[in-house]
Amino acid sequence: MDTGIVIVGAGLAGAKAAEALRAEGYRGPVTLVGDEAERPYERPPLSKGYLLGKEEKEKVYVHPADWYGQHEVTLRLGTTATAVDPAGHTVTLEGGERLPFSKLLLATGSAPRTLPVPGGDGEFVRTLRRLGDSEQLRAAFRPGARVVIVGAGWIGLEAAAAARTAGAEVTVLEAAELPLLRVLGPEVARVFADLHRAHGVDLRLGVRVEELRADGVRLGDGSTVPADVLLVGVGIAPNTALAEDAGLTVDNGVRTDQHLATSHPDVFAAGDAANAFHPLFGKPIRVEHWANALNQPAVAAASMLGRTAVYDRVPYFFTDQYDLGMEYTGYAEPGGYDRVVFRGDVAGREFLAFWLSGGKVLAGMNVNVWDVTDPIRELVRSGRAVDPERLADPAVPLDEL
Repeated sequence: MDTGIVIVGAGLAGAKAAEALRAEGYRGPVTLVGDEAERPYERPPLSKGYLLGKEEKEKVYVHPADWYGQHEVTLRLGTTATAVDPAGHTVTLEGGERLPFSKLLLATGSAPRTLPVPGGDGEFVRTLRRLGDSEQLRAAFRPGARVVIVGAGWIGLEAAAAARTAGAEVTVLEAAELPLLRVLGPEVARVFADLHRAHGVDLRLGVRVEELRADGVRLGDGSTVPADVLLVGVGIAPNTALAEDAGLTVDNGVRTDQHLATSHPDVFAAGDAANAFHPLFGKPIRVEHWANALNQPAVAAASMLGRTAVYDRVPYFFTDQYDLGMEYTGYAEPGGYDRVVFRGDVAGREFLAFWLSGGKVLAGMNVNVWDVTDPIRELVRSGRAVDPERLADPAVPLDEL
């Protein structure tokens, strides 16, 4: 007997899974459980267009408000799932209610990490993960406000750009020698350091944060950076507590196969929380970006319905900061490449960058150069060795390499 499909996590991945189930012709009960009161929304605008005041609130939502009723998807918002019983096929909600399921999708996402220093969990510390966070920061980013951001990752730098655009005085504190060092490596990370300094950000690298206070940050050298707004963006951690407590295999996220099935055949995972085996790379990878939350649910939905589906899309993400727009396609781990090849005008921030290993393109990034994502993706997927000199030559079309 089909008791329905329950989706825990009412973000982009959860909403797209519900959409995919209906598109695949599934007519059984679909219940979407989320701990936020808001209906499902996308997160990229929270640090980009919506934070900048360029997008209206309605634009962040995955579906119109009436979509769920029209498609007979039950929304249980403002509700926390407290336990999963795979053997008994139930999800327990706060208050003790149990939802039966035939199949379950864990789209539980991730949560901001905190700094393990005094004041690290203070009420005055802001993070940027939820719609309300973005709205609070949007109001706080104003001319003359002293904004201190701890962490020079994507969230920290996008927030810094939004704050500077609003006229705030911005200081970014980063423990590493360069922003985005683990993601991009030193060759490309310098581009973002130069970008933010050119826009007036006080970018302090190689610093140690000792304490967070309501009025600022105390550093390892004893100095204090005063702050009216203190934002911490030091990464996110996958929400795996439900999976762990349920006895599912968890390793840097909820482990799944290429079909997005977990260690229990009736439980699946997608989005930030899923550490999914990727056939192109021959190992599990967990990608904390919008494209996974957007595209994995269709595979999870098909798999839950017993159809053969494999998630093998090349990872992709993007950023917009000031006048710089960037897309990154592929997967290059820290220390996993032996060369970076540039094509174009790096100083003018209009270029392509490629991460290579043994002559093969692991990843490519286009900065203020457009309509090249498809050939970059093909280079990554092909696994063929390329001539670095031809790769660097703008006169050679990418699809002829």
